[in-house]
Amino acid sequence: MVKRILVALLAIWLVGCSSNDWRSASRDPAGIAANPEVTSEAVIEAYAADAFGWRGWFAVHTWIAVKPENASEYTVYEVVGWRVESGQPALRVYQTATPDRFWYGAEPEKIYSLQGERAAELIPEIQAAAERYPWANEYTAVPGPNSNTFPAWIALQVPELGLELPFSAIGSGYADNDAD
Repeated sequence: MVKRILVALLAIWLVGCSSNDWRSASRDPAGIAANPEVTSEAVIEAYAADAFGWRGWFAVHTWIAVKPENASEYTVYEVVGWRVESGQPALRVYQTATPDRFWYGAEPEKIYSLQGERAAELIPEIQAAAERYPWANEYTAVPGPNSNTFPAWIALQVPELGLELPFSAIGSGYADNDAD
C-alpha cells in the first residue's frame, strides 16, 4: 500500500513539474546561428536543447541546419514524434532564416558549426543522406528512432563531418542499427 502511494505521489510530482504549456513556450531565435543576411558562405550547424518538460532533466532534442553559399535561409532537418501521431513523417524539413529557435522553451546550444568551402562540399552529402534516412516515418522515444537518431545517422553517413552528439542525446545509438 505504501509503495502504491509513493508511486502515485511521484507521478503527480512529475506531472506538476512538467506543467509548462508547449503552445505558449518560447520558439524565439536564440541569436547563436550565423545570420544568412551577413554570412554569404556555406554553413552547417547542429543544435541541442533540453527535451520538453521533465524529459529535459536527462535528455536533449537535436537538429541539423544547412545553408548553401549565398542562400538567404537554412534548411533545417529534425525529427518530431508527434508528427507521426497525426499521420505525417517524423522527419521534418523546412526553410528558415533562424534555425536556432528555442525548443519549446529550452534554449538551444550550438554543438557543431562549419563554414566555408568544406561546408559547401558536405551540404550535398547531408542532403542526400537525409533523403535516405531509413526511419523518416517512425518515432519511438526509447530506444529510438527519435530526434537524436537522425543527426547521429547523418554523422555515420557523412563521417568527414565529424559531428559528435552529447551524451544526453538519448536514442543516438539507434543509428547504428542501419549498416548502410
